[in-house]
Amino acid sequence: MKVSKFGGTSVASAEQIKKVAAIVQSDRTRKFVVVSAPGKRFDSDKKVTDLLIELASAALNHEEVETKLQFVLDRYKEIAVGLDLEQTICEVIEEDLRLRISSDSSDVEYFVDNIKASGEDNNAKLISTYFTSIGLRAQYVSPKTAGLVVNDFPERAIALPEAYENLSELKNSNEIVVFPGFFGFTKDGLLRTFDRGGSDITGSILAASVHADLYENFTDVDSVFCANPRVVNDPVEIEEITYREMRELSYAGFSVFHDEALMPVYKLGIPVCIKNTNNPSAPGTKIVAERKGKHRPITGISADSGFSILYVSKYLMNREIGFGRKLLQILEEEHISYEHTPSGLDDISVIIRSHQLTADKEIRIMKRVKEELHAEEVHFRHEFSMIVVVGEGMNNNTGLAARAATAISRTGSNIEMINQGSSEVSLAFGVHRSNENKILQELYNEFFAPVSVG
Repeated sequence: MKVSKFGGTSVASAEQIKKVAAIVQSDRTRKFVVVSAPGKRFDSDKKVTDLLIELASAALNHEEVETKLQFVLDRYKEIAVGLDLEQTICEVIEEDLRLRISSDSSDVEYFVDNIKASGEDNNAKLISTYFTSIGLRAQYVSPKTAGLVVNDFPERAIALPEAYENLSELKNSNEIVVFPGFFGFTKDGLLRTFDRGGSDITGSILAASVHADLYENFTDVDSVFCANPRVVNDPVEIEEITYREMRELSYAGFSVFHDEALMPVYKLGIPVCIKNTNNPSAPGTKIVAERKGKHRPITGISADSGFSILYVSKYLMNREIGFGRKLLQILEEEHISYEHTPSGLDDISVIIRSHQLTADKEIRIMKRVKEELHAEEVHFRHEFSMIVVVGEGMNNNTGLAARAATAISRTGSNIEMINQGSSEVSLAFGVHRSNENKILQELYNEFFAPVSVG
């Protein structure tokens, strides 16, 4: 039994949805289909989710609502016409959207989430209708009806334990379940969306709930590459990768699979396969608990920008009990999470995602650190990237950190931070954002380029 999730590009048009149907028809074990909202049809196109955000903004500001609504409806109508579906499904979608627009908008975040989630929800209804029209026994299932229960605001949305028990009942269905990704409902019935890549999370939750044999994640690439193909020309494809390796790579910029989505399937050891909707016969990339082949110590290299560094210095800091805890408590009280905390005897750096900071918060944090911790120097620095080198074989190979640092030095770039995880699966380098691409290329040359024999 397989759970198959199809991303935005896989369901962006009637032509793509026909490919999805063919994939489902080709394998009777594909009993669960999780879908995203329609994505881009071409580079300059807009995702339906983006159109819905514009619609929500128009509704909140009481302007251009009908125009923005029509943009969304036209996308669904184009798909429906291309699939030879009756107008009824478009009427169902329009009624749903108008209800959401006219709902209570006093809670802006909830109002926007409710409209955004309609992208996946209505696409699931449309795809289920198409499946039925071509003779597939299929049914649309609402996350609310199925019991995908999530926690309450303000924490980020995660599925509660009872959600898995509720969703497990779906394995008794005699029809193909078409399930919208991206959102669930609180016990009080309020809709909540997951973080970015939320449909990946939904698919993983469903796979864990029904104890699937395989969770397939269909996208628009044949496999996961060891480095960003937009930076590195024709990078090596990854045939097999462990959960831990994928988690590390996803954290640092791998956009193919959301890092949080691994947790439900990881706990049960359910393998994941990333495949291409446009080339379903390609084997794809398998994510497993343990790799068979480890001929390379490095599996992949990834990079992500948007980091800031909080630098704190105080003489004899290492002898002051509780200094690190107090520093992190200040960040906690400012509702800021941290990524890394490399330190020396008299100084410590805290790596933070920049989007959490504002000018006021920065001033307040620096003031508190100086006054409460009596630090001698405190400042923020911005525009940093994290380059992460990942591989299960790293802990059995000496000199990898030196090789990576030497490769970075060849680019003339300065390393602001080095941090190796305790699991010894990853090695992270903090560098200035402007140097990100050339470092990524040089690291690829160091660890993946074929060695020439003279």
